Amino acid sequence: MKIRYSSYIPSPDHNKTPFQKLKDIFDQLLLISGGDVSQALKWLNELDRQYNLIKPEDEYSMAQFIEDLKEQGFIEFDDEQNRMILTAKTEVNLRKNAFEEIFKNLKKGTVGEHKTDFTGRGMERQPETRAFQFGDDLTQLDTTASVLNVLKHSNLEAFDMQEDDLMMHETDHYTGVATVLMIDLSHSMILYGEDRITPAKKVALALSELILKNFAKDSLDIIAFGDDAWQVSIKDLPYLQVGPFHTNTKAGLEMARNLLSRKKHSNKQIFMITDGKPSAMFEYGKLYKNSYGLDRKIVNKVLDEAVKCRREKIEITTFMIAQDPYLQNFVHELTEANGGKAYFTGIDNLGGVVFQDYIKNRKKRV
Repeated sequence: MKIRYSSYIPSPDHNKTPFQKLKDIFDQLLLISGGDVSQALKWLNELDRQYNLIKPEDEYSMAQFIEDLKEQGFIEFDDEQNRMILTAKTEVNLRKNAFEEIFKNLKKGTVGEHKTDFTGRGMERQPETRAFQFGDDLTQLDTTASVLNVLKHSNLEAFDMQEDDLMMHETDHYTGVATVLMIDLSHSMILYGEDRITPAKKVALALSELILKNFAKDSLDIIAFGDDAWQVSIKDLPYLQVGPFHTNTKAGLEMARNLLSRKKHSNKQIFMITDGKPSAMFEYGKLYKNSYGLDRKIVNKVLDEAVKCRREKIEITTFMIAQDPYLQNFVHELTEANGGKAYFTGIDNLGGVVFQDYIKNRKKRV
């Protein structure tokens, strides 16, 4: 038997303190519990009993962990609610953690600005060159190519540079983007033993962190949709929970379109994370719903919204996290009506797919 030796590479947790290790798990449980501190701590205690999260050699206890959370300002006691609650510090921390988790496997250097599919005056010089045009920024002059052009008809002793000799570097054109992220909170997001809402919340948290840190000119609005649609602030994302809702996709798209119509950005887009078919809509002020199959009355109203978005140059990108063929057929119809994009992805790689698409920002010329 041959034995191969290699360098020892410690796990990422190797140098973490007992507090940091527990805090990582606690943060995950907070998202699953919808920001319920007591429930998250209860689950953490149960995990410790089953898997010995705290080792004897750590000389640490769950009681110490809770005290450290209080002292470091992650949780506090609310007298009015008579319970422990999250602080603003934790809300920001959860957003940063989600960002780091999703982006740790993405290539470095892809986060920064949105590139369009054409060139013009911009921020990043490209190797391609073109002839000088009146009004061009001379800081983008390709001096080497320009001098070579001069030498074709003159020499160093009689150096005669003409306007036609000048060559300019092309540059990427950057533009601001207004995004509405729609999150499905219908009951199916937690059915069949699969938690789909927690990955969706992580996506929203990380996307908000990405925009706040890297895309100052961009905007992000978040809409939750179930029986109806409503706006969600970034600070309230950890507290989102699935309800006994149907899926009113029409209401979500209509609200998203109305929000984007008030934006002055050149590019506007809707990201929709869902796992179900549209099963409800408002009709004559009442909720019309049908949970059995694809109701053409509901589907057609959703497709009408997709067409309205297309007319207003709003692209819809659908991230379907279910694999049912009839759901995929609906998404294909939606995508065709809008001229947008669709991804059929599982919950494990949802974040990477969403953000790679956001960063690439395959947009039309403005």
